[in-house]
Amino acid sequence: MGDQLREFKAGIFQALANPTRVAIVELLRDEGEIPVARVIESLGIEQANASQHLAVLRSKNIVLTRKEGNQVFYRLRDKILGQILDLMRKYFQTHLAEVTDLLVDLNTPARK
Repeated sequence: MGDQLREFKAGIFQALANPTRVAIVELLRDEGEIPVARVIESLGIEQANASQHLAVLRSKNIVLTRKEGNQVFYRLRDKILGQILDLMRKYFQTHLAEVTDLLVDLNTPARK
């Protein structure tokens, strides 16, 4: 089971290893179910590019689709993925704060 779980995790991280796909997931986290046209408009990407990224997210079961007429709507399969991205933002902010503190320390003259 441990190897299968690691493979699953790696697959999710692999799918999210592209900034555009992360942006799509964040958009779905923030707006809920939206049509492809909204993804294209919000991110300023071409339709073909959006389709490729959404296909990757679908293949890893990160997003679900629903068709209504000629429109395809996307939503996150599970809201927990949005929470994971929020945790990654906190992790980044902590890392950034540590680096900033280090730079301040390096640029502060030593007192004698």
